[in-house]
Amino acid sequence: MYISLLQHFNKMQYIFICLLLFTYTELALAANNTTPILRLETGMHTAQITKIDVDAANRYLVTGSLDKTARIWSVKTGELLQVLRPPINKGNEGKIYAVAFSPDGKTVAVGGWTGTFRQGMSIYLFDRATGELKQGIRSLPNVIHHLTYSPNGRFLVATLGGQNGIRIYRTSNYRLQSKDTHYRNGSHWAAFDRDGRLVTTSYDGYIRLYNQLFKLESKIKLQDGKRPFAANFSPSGQKIAVGFEDATYVNVLSGNNLKLLYRPNTRRVNNGNLANVAWSADGRWLYAGGKFTQSRGSVILRWSKAGKGRSSKIPASANTIMDIRSLRNGSVIFATSQPSFGLFTAKGNKREYGSKIADFRGIFKGKFLVSKQGDIVQFGYKLKGKRAAEFDINQRILALNPSAKSDLNAPRISRLNISDWKNSPYPKLNGKRLALKRNETAHSLAITSDAKHFLIGADWSLRFFNRRGSLKWKVSVPAIVWGVNIAANNKVAIAAIGDGTIRWYRLRDGRELLALFPHKDGKRWILWTPKGYYAASSGAEEFIGWHINNGFNKAADFFPAARFRENYYRPELIAKILETLEPKNQAKPPKIKKQLPPIVTLLSPQNNTSFSKSRVKLRYKVRNPSNVPITGAKILIDGRPLERTKGFVVVQNQQERANKVKYLTITLPKRDVEVALIVENRNAASEPAIIKLQWKGKYSSEKKPKLYVLAIGVSKYDNPNIRLRYAAKDARDLAKAWKAQRGKGLYSNVTIKLLADATQEEVLKGLKWIQDKTTQNDVAIVSLSGHGTNDNGEYYFLPRDVNIYQLKQTAVSYQKIKNTVSSLLGKALFFVDTCHSGNVMGDRVSSTHRGLSRVNTPDVVQISNDLSSAENGVVVFASSTGAQYSLENSRWKNGAFTEALIEALNGKADYTRDGVISINELDLYLSERVKKLTRGKQTPTTTKPKTIEDFMVAKSKSRFF
Repeated sequence: MYISLLQHFNKMQYIFICLLLFTYTELALAANNTTPILRLETGMHTAQITKIDVDAANRYLVTGSLDKTARIWSVKTGELLQVLRPPINKGNEGKIYAVAFSPDGKTVAVGGWTGTFRQGMSIYLFDRATGELKQGIRSLPNVIHHLTYSPNGRFLVATLGGQNGIRIYRTSNYRLQSKDTHYRNGSHWAAFDRDGRLVTTSYDGYIRLYNQLFKLESKIKLQDGKRPFAANFSPSGQKIAVGFEDATYVNVLSGNNLKLLYRPNTRRVNNGNLANVAWSADGRWLYAGGKFTQSRGSVILRWSKAGKGRSSKIPASANTIMDIRSLRNGSVIFATSQPSFGLFTAKGNKREYGSKIADFRGIFKGKFLVSKQGDIVQFGYKLKGKRAAEFDINQRILALNPSAKSDLNAPRISRLNISDWKNSPYPKLNGKRLALKRNETAHSLAITSDAKHFLIGADWSLRFFNRRGSLKWKVSVPAIVWGVNIAANNKVAIAAIGDGTIRWYRLRDGRELLALFPHKDGKRWILWTPKGYYAASSGAEEFIGWHINNGFNKAADFFPAARFRENYYRPELIAKILETLEPKNQAKPPKIKKQLPPIVTLLSPQNNTSFSKSRVKLRYKVRNPSNVPITGAKILIDGRPLERTKGFVVVQNQQERANKVKYLTITLPKRDVEVALIVENRNAASEPAIIKLQWKGKYSSEKKPKLYVLAIGVSKYDNPNIRLRYAAKDARDLAKAWKAQRGKGLYSNVTIKLLADATQEEVLKGLKWIQDKTTQNDVAIVSLSGHGTNDNGEYYFLPRDVNIYQLKQTAVSYQKIKNTVSSLLGKALFFVDTCHSGNVMGDRVSSTHRGLSRVNTPDVVQISNDLSSAENGVVVFASSTGAQYSLENSRWKNGAFTEALIEALNGKADYTRDGVISINELDLYLSERVKKLTRGKQTPTTTKPKTIEDFMVAKSKSRFF
């Protein structure tokens, strides 16, 4: 081949071709880097939202973020519909600066730092409904700052960084139609009018106007700012509003020749900027927002008379307004750097979909405390350390409003002469500037207890210096470091980071040891190592997972940590990290890529469509990246199995049928439903593919459900060393409380089976009884009170006749419990209160339980997370969390959990006073009441599958009923 090339081309041409081949190969290698990347995933962006867009019909919103994802939302409800995952790599690669909807809402264009300068940037074109990457536009010379489609959908425009101008592509094949490279700085915006004319902005100071053939018609440099940012045509196309990145003005120009027509009144805008502008759909109102803030945060200005009239201020968010889009009905959507997005109507009514992460800004002011060993940390969820919380690594407990502790220390900042370190690009030691990356700003400082070293937290890095200012090490961080601290033992540094995580680093070399994500709800958390080993609270396993690239022409995959629970859920390993400081010594689990579950996509019906016949055909596709046999599938209706069988085989011949479209006809109830399809291989079950369908036929009256309750409690064990006082009474009292639901109208009948001080045989027969009785329309409750234990990694419930030296033969294994509750056809609730260690709150009985010394405290968190996964679909109420015990007390003559549950069912959980108690109300009451009863020593948890929405579980005695 090379000889042939040399014969036909001169030497320079040959070298040029080789360079092209090399560049293409390098691009392919980078994009095909399929090494799994551990990522945070909260269901919302974890970094600044950079741009937004809506389709022409205003049904869908797309948000792009520096967290390297784009997300599709329902404009009507704010529901997350799809996560778009382009190929990414470490560092900046994958950060999204630009998103655009095709007018028909079928295609989403995504771009940003989507590539490298060496290999060229890419624009990715995603299918909105499926999330699949349909096509890529490659080899752009710089980052993509903005994307927009023409109103007729025929063209896509991209604006680029550097002096690279704009590119216009034909959407029929996404080939280049036209370009303008005569820009002297980056271009950050482009917008069409309804006739197809185009306006762009650039940091070279110019506004440019192009005709329908993309010929430059006019070019003007404005006087009010050097860096024009957003520019948008009015609906008629006669005006263009411009906002500036470096000024507090807004200009309105002629849509014909860019002549300045007028300036909306911004006299009271005395800080920040009004970089983003938008017109109302009828052109009567002009909106602007950006970094302009008042006492309570950012506001959006709204002028009447197309910007000539009076202005009003709409409180929008606590953070910078990053983009504004108007809707046809007069509403306006905005996005913020928090990250969040919101909508306000023409009447000013607002709803905001906020961040799920803690806001650590201002946390350095004495609000970021750590213990001597670094294993306990206090922080605040809100700005300046407000809404205080504490996390204890050893106890695995997250607590709100912690008490003051004298052994927790704030960062030391005064024993060395360090200045200008707070929100400054030029921190100094003894007046001498410290090294930071260009354009980087320092935000936080901590000095070691011996004052020999100090740590600077900045935009993109942690930097550790000695007292002479020499850099000892630096590490990259995923976001701004708002707070740092150093444990008094001078072995561990702790950083509060802008992505909502707190991370631990080995002080001698900067190696990351642990990362904590405390969810903003103050309940859920996950703690993990760089290799992916983790501990988590109930319901928190979804917050991290593995991103795997599939090449530059396919969307990446994401697999939550829960899919790999068996090998990566290792709380006992997590607890030792700060003792050994040796993350490298962790055992290596099987490779992630060999454990991957299938990926299922529902192609039709589409989400939120209607059906008028009970027989519905599902069209779906299955991918199986680990290439192991598909073993079955499960259809869930509103979170519960459609049929009694666990699943049925959907792929007979893996090689022949892999990744092909398949069909499945099911019978649905005649009502609005949520349908989920889960496919399994021998590794694990897939994430559910979920659609909501609205019934449009005649409604048939459904029968009221029956309630079946299996209440099991064991106190009088045959082994006297492990007896409890109130576990059997708990079961009796709960049975009585549920029996009181008879005749209240929620259930057509209530059937109770009480097993007090039951043997193994009686428990197993009880499990079979409730499995046989429950039908698709019913509600089933299984409650366990007594001793549970963990032996060789498996949970066992201990019946009355257990032999603790023969657990496998005489106890009730978790697998048998799981097989029952997960296969129940109706809604399934599981109450587990089995972490007893005697009465430790007074009137003590034996608290050591010598007979149980050979086994471990059961890990109820693992049970809760497993049962509440979508494929099992059980709502789990656990009496305690972490290393806590379930407590009893003679004042209650019950366990704390049962005492609170009985109170709840008697009406105290009816917060809305509507006469019924929902799962969410029950969760809230149990959480607050048990903590109060036990003075904070016991924290119950509720875990609900993502496929099950809140539902009514009991009628209350409320007088409002």
